Amino acid sequence: MKTIALALLIVAALAGYLLAWPTPVDPAAWHAPHSPGLTGPYAVNDKLRNLQLLAVGVGRGPEGIAVDGAGRVYAGYDDGRVIELAADGASYRERADTHGRPLGVSVGADGRLVVADAENGLMEIGSKPEATVLSSIADGGPFRCTDDAALSADGQSVYFTDASDRYPLSDYLFDLLEHRPNGRLMRYDFATHQTTVLMNDLYFANGVTLGPDEDYVLVNETGAYRITRYWLKGDKAGSHDVFIDNLPGFPDNLSFNGRDRYWVALASPRDAALDALSDRPWLRKLVARLPGLLQPAPKKVSFVLGIDLNGKVVNNLQYTGQNAYAPITSVREAGPWLYFGSLSATSIARLPLQRVLADAPPPPPGWEDAPKRPTLDRSKPPAAGI
Repeated sequence: MKTIALALLIVAALAGYLLAWPTPVDPAAWHAPHSPGLTGPYAVNDKLRNLQLLAVGVGRGPEGIAVDGAGRVYAGYDDGRVIELAADGASYRERADTHGRPLGVSVGADGRLVVADAENGLMEIGSKPEATVLSSIADGGPFRCTDDAALSADGQSVYFTDASDRYPLSDYLFDLLEHRPNGRLMRYDFATHQTTVLMNDLYFANGVTLGPDEDYVLVNETGAYRITRYWLKGDKAGSHDVFIDNLPGFPDNLSFNGRDRYWVALASPRDAALDALSDRPWLRKLVARLPGLLQPAPKKVSFVLGIDLNGKVVNNLQYTGQNAYAPITSVREAGPWLYFGSLSATSIARLPLQRVLADAPPPPPGWEDAPKRPTLDRSKPPAAGI
């Protein structure tokens, strides 16, 4: 009898905890669109198997990456460092320490870096080993999770996102469980030093990139499984529409190759259980109270899509396995490569573009022998034009 009483007491305590323990999460009811699943244009494949790893051991979590015209790769790590990896992968420089959590990185033609730091806001890095805060508040609301940034071609503006004005990066799952439009798309003007909010009410505003001729900007809404387009020029300037909807996973960062394709990183395939709870906010609140180990977690799947200028999926790259480079949170096409970044990996990855696009240029001879572990270059970077 004592055993039964103890068991009942434990069950009662657990039920009380799940029903009454305080949580900031206030879920909204919504109806998740029926998932397209991993079939048709999203069929399972192994095209991202055996990626080449670079910058092994340099740091953890190169979440957002950028590549300049000389092939140098830039990434920020979870300890605050932003690094510059040589084009041959043999050495790297530590460009700055943001003393936060750098996520998205954009590099200008003049060599300056603009960084979306989840903790500090929009930041700039020049030739000096300090990162300067450009913007951390807009319309009276401070940034909670600055996520990605994209410099304009003339270097006069940068478009960036605040994924959530309610939750920090450490609680990003709370924002997804809550499903309220807490995200913003913004523009910072270097001449006026003003930040303008272009769009409010985004569902975890994530990756951002400019389109052809900078007529519009695309922004990923991770929590809504879609990419939204905001028009910058023409008759539609100031309006927005859906570029592609009902994606089979959680879109993270995206990039434009400058010609005919957007590359979208899907951090994980969709979770059927999470979708099933979309119109049951009280159950999602219970999930928010669960210990971290019992809460939904990204599946270990490498997943990237190529999308044409009309919003049609033209490339589907995946790989599922214990050795998968996952989650992929950013992807960049540069020369003969596709480069990949990850929120939690301890390396940067790349794939010869020729394996995806038959007419792509081949990688240079001997590319297979690029060193995995680069040496630290302590020399100063060339002066940036800022």
